[in-house]
Amino acid sequence: MTPDPSRRRDLAASAAAVGSTVLGAGLGELVAAVVAPAASPFAVIGGAMIDLAPAWAKNLAISLFGTGDKAALLVGIAVLLLIGAGLAGALENRRPPWGRVALAALGGLGAVVSLTRADAALLSPVPSLVAGAVAALIGGLLIGRLRRRAEALHGDRASAGAARADGLSRRTVLAYSGVAVLAGALAAAGALAIGGGARAVSALRAALRLPTPATTASVPSAAELGIEGLTPVVTPSADFYRIDTALVVPQVDPTTWTLRVHGLVEQEVVLRWEDLVALPQKETIATLVCVSNEVGGSLIGTARWLGVPIRDILARARPTAEADMVLSRSVDGFTASSPLEALTDQRDALLAIGMNGEPLPLEHGFPVRLVVPGLYGYVSATKWVSELEVTRFDRAEGYWTPRGWSERGPVKLQSRIDVPRAGARVEPGPTVIAGVAWHNHVGVTGVEVQVDDGPWRPATLASAISADTWVQWSIEWEATSGLHTARCRATSADGSTQTATVAPPAPDGATGWDEATISVV
Repeated sequence: MTPDPSRRRDLAASAAAVGSTVLGAGLGELVAAVVAPAASPFAVIGGAMIDLAPAWAKNLAISLFGTGDKAALLVGIAVLLLIGAGLAGALENRRPPWGRVALAALGGLGAVVSLTRADAALLSPVPSLVAGAVAALIGGLLIGRLRRRAEALHGDRASAGAARADGLSRRTVLAYSGVAVLAGALAAAGALAIGGGARAVSALRAALRLPTPATTASVPSAAELGIEGLTPVVTPSADFYRIDTALVVPQVDPTTWTLRVHGLVEQEVVLRWEDLVALPQKETIATLVCVSNEVGGSLIGTARWLGVPIRDILARARPTAEADMVLSRSVDGFTASSPLEALTDQRDALLAIGMNGEPLPLEHGFPVRLVVPGLYGYVSATKWVSELEVTRFDRAEGYWTPRGWSERGPVKLQSRIDVPRAGARVEPGPTVIAGVAWHNHVGVTGVEVQVDDGPWRPATLASAISADTWVQWSIEWEATSGLHTARCRATSADGSTQTATVAPPAPDGATGWDEATISVV
């Protein structure tokens, strides 16, 4: 059966459009790296998709990909873009100029979206406009010459000769498309290599020396049980989970950073970096947990934080009696709604500048972020913070509240089994079951473990650093051959026991008992 020539031309045209789109996207990323790093075409479209996606889609992405959710989103965008480009190429082959119009429209859409972002600048539309223009121009040129050759070859002999001089064969179009893909990839690699803004801020961070804290925090030796495979009490910064809405990490120069405190206050306050570091610094160790953390999940970590108590800053502004919420805002537009009392009571809620003895890593909020023990991150842990608006819950909402999450997010009592790992094989005989438990800003007083349908047995607790951190626990178990299920539950300092009721993360945190299946052979 002879292949349909028109379908083969459609495929060649689709390849041309894909190649020109990859070239345009790569050049757009390169232009963004030079003139507007936050306006990368992928970043602005991805950011808009994050903002528009329903809560269930975000939950699904985090549950499937965890801290790799952003990489998965970028891959998904790339796949959809290439599919759309392929369809536009076939359309251009059959109904010119609508394929070119579609490719240019993609760039125009990116340009419009770039202007809606919180960090939009004058040049923000340029990268997307370049991407769309290159895709439409190169794609239209290749497909147009492909069509001219095909049309002429179906005409008279003289026209066919002219077509060979002016048109392009399918093979030639495919070859040019491959060259365009390679050039686009090189341009994208160049954008990564340039990374001017990131390198400049990284250099500033590396040169910073944190002030000496007026109050220090320490980890008691008895806080670590020394069990192989058990999560360390203090999480290394490189291993600390990252969940936020920023596809491109904001590059904030501390020398130009400011924090504005306003709203229902008697005195508006504006702090610069030099003002903040000149204040008495407090060091604290606190556990942060994401509301998307499933039972037994890893979206939790503990670090040594350095910063200024937020209550001291708010005291300068003097919130009015009607205020009950502080809306913190990031430079990239993210907002979190924290109860005012959680920022003004005696907990160590900080404007943090340090993490584990170093300036904050860029991806964890450099130069300044919020750390508020006892609240899930979506209502408290604003990174790259630039504004504190003192307001009321009935007047303002944080980013996640209109997306289906509760407006206040106190951390729930939870425990987790780390050792043995789920599905692990162990030998018969004495075995250690161990893990961590937490009830941030309340504290944990006990953990119990049950194996199969046996009795609940109390575990040994390590020394807690404070009520604001998790605590390690362990128990001895005489392992017997077979498949076993271990589960754990914690008791809080307020007397409550971890519930067995299974609930998903939305809208205010997951509940249930963590279980591990242990194979003894």
